[in-house]
Amino acid sequence: MSSFIELVDVTKLYGEKGTAVRAVDGISFRAQRGEWIAIMGPSGSGKTTLLNLIGCLDQPSGGALLIDGTDTAKLRRGELARFRSETIGFIFQQFHLVPHLTALENVMLAQYFHSMTDETEALAALRQVGMEARAKHLPSQLSGGEQQRVAIARALVNDPKIILADEPTGNLDAENQRIVFQILSDLHAQGRTIVMVTHDEAAGKLAERRLNLEHGRIKENLLFSAEENQDFDEVLEHLWARREVAQGTKPHTEIHIESHDFTAVQWKRLIATMADIGLVSVENGEERFTAKGESRARDVIRRHRLAERLFMDVLSIRDEHEIESSACKFEHILSPEVTDRMCTLLGHPLACPHGSPIPKGACCAEKRVLGAEEMASVLSSVRRI
Repeated sequence: MSSFIELVDVTKLYGEKGTAVRAVDGISFRAQRGEWIAIMGPSGSGKTTLLNLIGCLDQPSGGALLIDGTDTAKLRRGELARFRSETIGFIFQQFHLVPHLTALENVMLAQYFHSMTDETEALAALRQVGMEARAKHLPSQLSGGEQQRVAIARALVNDPKIILADEPTGNLDAENQRIVFQILSDLHAQGRTIVMVTHDEAAGKLAERRLNLEHGRIKENLLFSAEENQDFDEVLEHLWARREVAQGTKPHTEIHIESHDFTAVQWKRLIATMADIGLVSVENGEERFTAKGESRARDVIRRHRLAERLFMDVLSIRDEHEIESSACKFEHILSPEVTDRMCTLLGHPLACPHGSPIPKGACCAEKRVLGAEEMASVLSSVRRI
């Protein structure tokens, strides 16, 4: 595969010179044709700004952005609009359907701005997302999941090479999230390049690669599968628990790896890979955290132990096996925002039900209390997972 999207030291500034905010700060990366990339990070990290730059909805303040060999900075306004309509399809968290147009007409509207309308092609796009039977319905007559599928059909109708998705499941329930993820997986299988912004860890793990942003910069560029990243988390968790026992801060001596029983060969291979990517180092035969690995391990441990508290204190689950197995699922997929809100909901607990310490987060210093609406949102996120 050849490089398809290339960013070279791309920067986006907002505001006056000298006091400008660097929403994107010197980002460089390449995406291959047919690759699925998830852009992740906390609110304000530059995710949507970066997506808008790739989508040619905005232009960089500095650096170069090339798509399929075309330097987008060299295109005039009309040329850029034409290039965008022929190359890129957009899917947003807000569906942006025209309320007085039917599903079919909303899809045909995208054709109109591209070249000319073709009802047969528009119906074919709706059929691809399972919405042909609802073609004559207005958006107000469709569920949220159905509206998102119409929005996906609109993105597909001009046969774009790139699909850009900004929180495509953010407003959907669990079942509609599953449907949209399946559609995106099918599009990826067709060879389309997908760049997706998401807070959802489960969604991020569907991608082939994850770019984790922080303050407008790439903090992590993960080139491993969901299963491999989960294995890394399991090893980090094991090393954290082992260190706690050695320091006497873990009250029970059982050290376990939650989802896997690694063989000696598997363990050695994982440690070697994790050393290569800077998560651990090996000194005199002993595995040690790097600063990057310790930060990631702290996040995993915090999610796991907060989840244990949630299941016991809020959901009144008393079966230790059920608590443990459910917490194992949470430790890999909760976003930082949901984790902090869950910690706040629980009153910033100091220890898990077993007495092991829960690493503090930024929210713990504020000692904030959630309102009823935020509490409902946290519990809704948990139920969806």
